[in-house]
Amino acid sequence: MTNLDGTACADRSFDDAAAAQMERIVVDLRRMYRERNDALREVTRAHHEALLRLALAAEYRDDDTGVHMARIGYLAEALALALGQPRAFAQMLRRAAPMHDVGKVGIPDAILKKPGRYTPEDRLVMNEHPKMGADILGRSRVPLFQLAAEVAWTHHERWDGSGYPRSLCGEAIPLSGRIVAVVDFFDAVTMDRCYRKAFADDLALQMLREQRGLAFDPLVVDTFVNHAAAMVALRDRINHEPPSFEALADLE
Repeated sequence: MTNLDGTACADRSFDDAAAAQMERIVVDLRRMYRERNDALREVTRAHHEALLRLALAAEYRDDDTGVHMARIGYLAEALALALGQPRAFAQMLRRAAPMHDVGKVGIPDAILKKPGRYTPEDRLVMNEHPKMGADILGRSRVPLFQLAAEVAWTHHERWDGSGYPRSLCGEAIPLSGRIVAVVDFFDAVTMDRCYRKAFADDLALQMLREQRGLAFDPLVVDTFVNHAAAMVALRDRINHEPPSFEALADLE
């Protein structure tokens, strides 16, 4: 029932106005949230592309095709899935793994492209590239760059603790580093280098098995070997149709 002075109508009008204002505030907040997320994605994409280009520059100094880094990404993803890891982790590893050797951009060509064995002094310089890579990737709060830094920092550690730069051993080495160590080894020995020809796949698999429990996580080695046919087919497919830079940089 409405009072003669119209207070009920006034109250209803006030409530309607307040509800409309609240709805406008919610709409504005949603728009601001979308714009903020869009801006963050653009910044992340730009950062990712810049780091990938830097990694590619480092890769061209050691491999004039630049396809090695693409193979490492896709092989790492496939191996992670074969190990039963979540698809989200495997996909992120595909994007992070190509930056594993970005620190090589700071290594002199006289050492990086040196044929034959390194001197102890050469090895000390070369062994700095994982730390350089982690420093380049930085202390980001973005999960992709955190994973890329982890890979760069740990992919030369060895299961038996004799690796570098921190002599981590066993499961103290992050799984990302253990996965990339295996695919990097297999891919590196089966590609032509400036100082040697590629090893045959069968020989590379034998070398991998020989380092089971020494350089590499036994489970990761066993999984790679058990899926070797699929891994080699994936590598050959990438060699035949290398992914574009845009595909490597895609964050979706």
